[in-house]
Amino acid sequence: MRLLDTLWLRLTIAFTLVILASVSIIAILSSQQTEESFRQYIVHSEVLLSSGTISTLQDYYRQNGTWEGVGSILEGGVLPNRQVPRSPATEPFDRRGKLDVIVADAKGKITYDSTGREQGRKLDDRDLAKAIQIVNQESSQVEGYLLIALPAPDSLGPLEVAFLARLRRLVTLGLGTGLALGLIASVLISLGLTAPLRRLAGAARAVASGDLSQRVPEQGTLEVRQVARDFNEMTSSLQQAEQLRQNLMADVAHELRTPLSVLQGNLRAILDDVYPLDKQEVALLFDETRILGRLVEDLHELALAEAGQLQLHWREANVGALIAAALARFQPAAESREVTLGSQVADNLPTIQADPDRLAQILNNLLANALRHSLTGGQVTILAEAKQDHLEIAVQDTGEGITPEDLEHVFDRFWRADRSRSRDSGGSGLGLAITRGLVEAHGGRIWAESTVGEGARFTFLLPLASEAHPLPSG
Repeated sequence: MRLLDTLWLRLTIAFTLVILASVSIIAILSSQQTEESFRQYIVHSEVLLSSGTISTLQDYYRQNGTWEGVGSILEGGVLPNRQVPRSPATEPFDRRGKLDVIVADAKGKITYDSTGREQGRKLDDRDLAKAIQIVNQESSQVEGYLLIALPAPDSLGPLEVAFLARLRRLVTLGLGTGLALGLIASVLISLGLTAPLRRLAGAARAVASGDLSQRVPEQGTLEVRQVARDFNEMTSSLQQAEQLRQNLMADVAHELRTPLSVLQGNLRAILDDVYPLDKQEVALLFDETRILGRLVEDLHELALAEAGQLQLHWREANVGALIAAALARFQPAAESREVTLGSQVADNLPTIQADPDRLAQILNNLLANALRHSLTGGQVTILAEAKQDHLEIAVQDTGEGITPEDLEHVFDRFWRADRSRSRDSGGSGLGLAITRGLVEAHGGRIWAESTVGEGARFTFLLPLASEAHPLPSG
């Protein structure tokens, strides 16, 4: 892996470039502005210190009422000559060349320019801010402006040059210090931003290698925290799915073991001439194969339901007629257990779009479950009524009921209320799981309610018009 491919380094480089550009621009602009202000300060100081300069200009305007011809007195020596004689006392302040001088009237119009280039132009706001005001001493009104500038950098004396050089060194030092601090801050920020991602990447590699217990702390920015939260939810779901898969394999192996053991034992006994190979023995073996076949079919149907691949043949279904047919099918079994079957079906129950065969299977599973857990002399009742946009159908028994701990598992695969029951007496443990899949395939939902010792009630809702298969109009 190349170093430049790492996110933290790319962020560091990006931050550093932004900081470098910002600090450089600020340093250059501040340095230029400081030098310009310093040079202007020198000029203004010299002019103000020069005896009579401003007062001479004030007298000129008071006598003439205009700035026309002011160049005659300016060129005549009012401003100090830059070519002063050298001496040990004046050498540090020595300057070469002459001052560039501009005089403007009260409105900012240039009436005199020592260079002759700006004559007649009007001073802008920036020039006015730098100019020296010529004020009438009696009325305090501004009568004009004096703008002076050194023509070139070499017009400065040694002390001023040394000051500006020191200023540039300080700016350069500040630039370097700011850049170094910015680089350190960029590295720390980049590492801090990418640390949660590195932890997440490590956890993802661990999950890829099979460790589904990996979780990452939800730290960092809002987006990174959201990714960490989604990752944790994903690994939790994967871990739960893996646990369900392992439980399913164990349950399937357990369910297959009993009939296979019976088949193997009986066949071994026949081979060893312990059991005769007669019709009765073959019938027993056939019953075991039916148990195996039913289990395999239940597993296949459950897999289709959970994958959303159940084939439903949608057509108009008369729920009232399906309930009556289911009660008739289970009447003999109910009589043998001395259980009363009944129904409370609302009049004029509407037909719905559904798969009638699958609805019959739902009713069969719920009735079989209710009879299995009903006591002698008990009662099983089917209730059905239309409510707004759905049908509510319930199968209620007066059996032993379901404990609150078991109630949340009634729709799990291979769940049996009584663990001591065998497959023959307690069912395969897949009926209710298949029932839930069938109800959900119709766009409905199912739940269970129970009070221990009073029985249980399984209720499911079916939409009057399926969104996937709406009732035909007209």
